[in-house]
Amino acid sequence: MAALRSALEDWQRDAVRGGAVRACFRLVEPPEPTEPPDDAANPAPDSWSLDVALQAAQEPSLLVDATAVWRGRGLTALRRHTSDPQETLLAELGRAVRLYPALETALRTARPASLALDTAGAHAFLTETAPLLLGAGFGVILPGWWTRPGARLGARLTASTPSQPGATTGAAHIGQEGLVEFDWQLAVGDHALTEREVAELLEAHQPLVRVRGQWLQVDADRLARARTFLARRGRRSMTVGEVLHTLGAPDEGPGGLPVLGVDADGWLGDLLSGEAERRLEPVPAPEGFVGTLRPYQERGLSWLSFLESVGLGGLLADDMGLGKTVQLLALVVRDAGRPGTRPTGPTGPTGPTLLVCPMSVVGNWQREAARFAPGLRVHVHHGAERPRGAAFEEAVAGSDLVVTTYAILARDAAALRKVAWHRVVLDEAQAIKNAATKAAVAARSIPAPRRVAVTGTPVENRLADLWSLMEFANPGLLGKPAQFRQRFAVPVERHGDAEAAARLRALTQPFVLRRLKTDRSIITDLPEKVEMDVVCSLTREQAALYQSVVTDMLERIATTEGIERRGLVLATMTRLKQVCNHPAQFLRDGSALAGRSGKLARLEEVLEEVLAAGEKALLFTQYAEFGDMLRTYLSARFGREVAYLHGGVSKAGRDALVSRFQDGGRSGPPLMVLSLKAGGTGLTLTAASHVVHVDRWWNPAVEDQATDRAFRIGQTRTVQVRKLVCAGTLEEKIAGMIRDKRGLAASIVGTGEGWLTELSTAQLRELFTLEAGSVVE
Repeated sequence: MAALRSALEDWQRDAVRGGAVRACFRLVEPPEPTEPPDDAANPAPDSWSLDVALQAAQEPSLLVDATAVWRGRGLTALRRHTSDPQETLLAELGRAVRLYPALETALRTARPASLALDTAGAHAFLTETAPLLLGAGFGVILPGWWTRPGARLGARLTASTPSQPGATTGAAHIGQEGLVEFDWQLAVGDHALTEREVAELLEAHQPLVRVRGQWLQVDADRLARARTFLARRGRRSMTVGEVLHTLGAPDEGPGGLPVLGVDADGWLGDLLSGEAERRLEPVPAPEGFVGTLRPYQERGLSWLSFLESVGLGGLLADDMGLGKTVQLLALVVRDAGRPGTRPTGPTGPTGPTLLVCPMSVVGNWQREAARFAPGLRVHVHHGAERPRGAAFEEAVAGSDLVVTTYAILARDAAALRKVAWHRVVLDEAQAIKNAATKAAVAARSIPAPRRVAVTGTPVENRLADLWSLMEFANPGLLGKPAQFRQRFAVPVERHGDAEAAARLRALTQPFVLRRLKTDRSIITDLPEKVEMDVVCSLTREQAALYQSVVTDMLERIATTEGIERRGLVLATMTRLKQVCNHPAQFLRDGSALAGRSGKLARLEEVLEEVLAAGEKALLFTQYAEFGDMLRTYLSARFGREVAYLHGGVSKAGRDALVSRFQDGGRSGPPLMVLSLKAGGTGLTLTAASHVVHVDRWWNPAVEDQATDRAFRIGQTRTVQVRKLVCAGTLEEKIAGMIRDKRGLAASIVGTGEGWLTELSTAQLRELFTLEAGSVVE
């Protein structure tokens, strides 16, 4: 074993060792024939070339062909990296021949510069040798088409649908079960092949074939599948749902061929191409709607109406504050004003719209409905005294809009399933991002021909969130959970697979309408939002407590593992964040607050400026007990009323708080403390032009939702957003990580803060350790 190990180490050191200059191999495809061939498939054997060059390892653009090396030309720049390019080239070829014995043919010449290959040899180099050379540190340059997804043989689906869905009887219920005429065609990329081209392709018997000037790989198995496909195709109709599912199943085409795309005409073609939203005429506010829709809201109403006309669900994912509620109310008013669509009873052919939302926004829906759609009959199904049985059926029969909460949806699912709903709408639909929760299961079980999910954060933590939303809106579109993980979630989140991401985007984009406040083509009268991190110093007391918690954690974590270790990390993180907020929160001893927290001192400075300017501010914290402490302390400190909105406030109390805070006069409170979970969604608090995140929830989507209680339609002033972090602590370090990688935060941060538990002990030590200079004297 010792001798074997020594021999292997010597071989690997010699075979894999790379220096400042390395050999680079470029595979050059045969030139296109000057005269068009009689057949479309031209294998062109024995005309490939593997050219050799020298390349600077740290400067890949410095590339000198072997021919020039032997002639001693153009070597000035290369000599900065090697004193003898010719000797280096020979040594590199000697190293490469161990991995690619075919190079011996070239080495028999005095000045090896290239190797001629036939088509089979080129295919072997592409599939077998190139990865080996790359792994050993050599440079490899392959034709661009080799890594391009479209350069492969596959199948394209051509579907024919009615161009006017509303013009046929029952078209409003086409849905995923509606039938379309279809045909499959073999294709290369975007180009369908003729019958003659297919026959010639089958007869070529080459692993690499040029078709219409483009090379592609065709192996024997794929050719066999193509033969099977050609022999068996005969089915001429499939459902819309099967067509849509085909887009997300790239390896489930006929005969096992990859699906390269779907070509469709009519409304389905417009939907899949993304043209539907652009081509649809904006729908003005219907009669009975009190107010004016903005142009983008009219387009949103038109898009929702179009999807419902063909029986498909949608995801209205406009940025927070762009008026998703208004667009949905206009849609409901439009239905209620149509002959034959007004509810006739819970078991009739049509019924009211069921709207499910968090408890925190029920009052908002009531207020907005009373303001914009006073003619709608709204019933709120909530509370211990809510009607049941016959009383519930009677309430539903007399309503146009039934509003309930996710908690009641889960509890009353059996009763809700008995109603013939005209439509089901999920507001703040991220509430069902976990598909296994009772609310998510209940939402999917409610029968309705029209389904709309409404959320400003369609992907809050991970791609599984999107699967859950789309499974509600269009069941089966993204396949089973395991299929979705295999096809999309794992490739995109773990490996950054751009092809899988593009495929998922193409599959879901027709059913997602997303507009952003930052897009000036959408909305021009919204003010600016200024976000800033405000760095605070710790007091000596805070620093001592912080260091004590870290020392205790590092000692205990060395002897724990698994779920116990993860629990310890999360508990430590919570304790450290409490120390950063205030020692009194950490100690829970009811002690005084003044002068003991650098963060509280900085908050007081900010609020002094806010109040001096006669403005209002929202203060978010994820800790309810700290929110109560802040409310009491700040009220005494400034001699002003400080409102506090948390999960324990009743619906009536919540509505009253919001109304008083929004009051334009001086009677309402200028400051409002909110717990992030209770006050982070669904509220309109545009009276505030300042938002302070006292402690960070390390998920950008959740923080943005909270910020947009003030930064939304109706806001006329610049919104200043401050995020307080303590210098040198885990708060500042994680804030930097999120800031640097915000675009990938959904997959990096994961659910809540659980991603931190997977860090190594060394990484945790670096993350939690208090840096010097973090303490205020």
